[in-house]
Amino acid sequence: MGWVQKVENKKWRVFWRDPTSTQRSKTFTTKKEADAFLAETESAKSRGLYVSPHAGRTTFGDHATAWMASWNTERTTAARDRSVMRTHVLPQWESWPLGKIDHLSMQSWVTDLGHRRSRATVAEAHRLTSAVLRSAVRNRLIAFNPALDVRVPKRRKTDTDEQIISRPTLRQVLLPQVPEQHRALIATAAGCGLRWGEVAGLMDDALDLEAGVLRVVRTVVEVAGHRSFKPFPKSVAGRREVPIPAWVRRLVAEHVERWPSPATSPVFANEIQGPIGRTAFRARVWRPSLVRAGFIGDVSADGNGFLAVWRDRGGDEQSLSTRTYYQAVMEVSRRHFGGLRFHDLRHSYATWLVDDGVPPNMVQRVMGHERASTTLDLYTRRTADTSRILAALTDDEEDER
Repeated sequence: MGWVQKVENKKWRVFWRDPTSTQRSKTFTTKKEADAFLAETESAKSRGLYVSPHAGRTTFGDHATAWMASWNTERTTAARDRSVMRTHVLPQWESWPLGKIDHLSMQSWVTDLGHRRSRATVAEAHRLTSAVLRSAVRNRLIAFNPALDVRVPKRRKTDTDEQIISRPTLRQVLLPQVPEQHRALIATAAGCGLRWGEVAGLMDDALDLEAGVLRVVRTVVEVAGHRSFKPFPKSVAGRREVPIPAWVRRLVAEHVERWPSPATSPVFANEIQGPIGRTAFRARVWRPSLVRAGFIGDVSADGNGFLAVWRDRGGDEQSLSTRTYYQAVMEVSRRHFGGLRFHDLRHSYATWLVDDGVPPNMVQRVMGHERASTTLDLYTRRTADTSRILAALTDDEEDER
């Protein structure tokens, strides 16, 4: 049991032993405050909720560093979280003692950040901050998590959210505008519903064009520009066999014949026979192809040059005159806000299957999801065309003739 003792300067000091039997003390100006503190401390000890009154002096930055060092997450996840922590969280909270962070300060920070950054960025910054504080609670550094019940900006649907492309539009409008060397990659991602890392990591041993199936057994991860193979997909369910539509098989067969790669390299390799970089592919292939297909911005002849027109983040139209068509396309691809994302091909694939009446459990299987609810809730958006354009996982017979 602890005790209260009168000390010099008409103050009162509380003495007690923490759960490790180490003696602690704290001084108060009145005996009433000292008695109340001692009673609360003894009660917390008996209930297993003891928190040292001095523990809150640890800074957020110090505890965040220790917390991040304990991570055992995937490299890509860890790299993303470290970037958010370094860019948005630590500049605000690094020097703050944990015990000084309160709910009002946390809410004010989230609100201010919401005025400057996207809702997704704010949500990630709040998630990581809350996780650090939750760890501090578990380690008895603070009594409660001040990030709880902080309101994060609501997600608002915009025309830049997940978009769906139909099969005919993909095949007849977008693919013809993709450089020939990369058409098979995009066709495989769309026609088989693969994630970027899965299609970038596809190798000859997992591809059977005669049987019309591919196996997802590995993926490519990219961290800070460095790409490497991971010998397993995103989840256990991600290891799967996917049927290849005949129109995709034709494009892949042509690709393999024209741009063969060693057995140790991906089917869709870069110029040095390594995995293609996602960022470079987006900037050099994907976005310019969207411009040429007329999906984002506009490029038109303008006297002796070309006029590039795009819309910025605020929805305002901007333009720039360039000397060449290539320059105009690249300007629009870099500057236009939004547009079809590469991952939207996967959204589209799931939607095609659901619209075509494929049972959810089969869609779940070929998509590589752990739960069918993920397939239905996150990856299926009804297309505007309610007529079933093509049979799922097969070809349009008219295209074969």
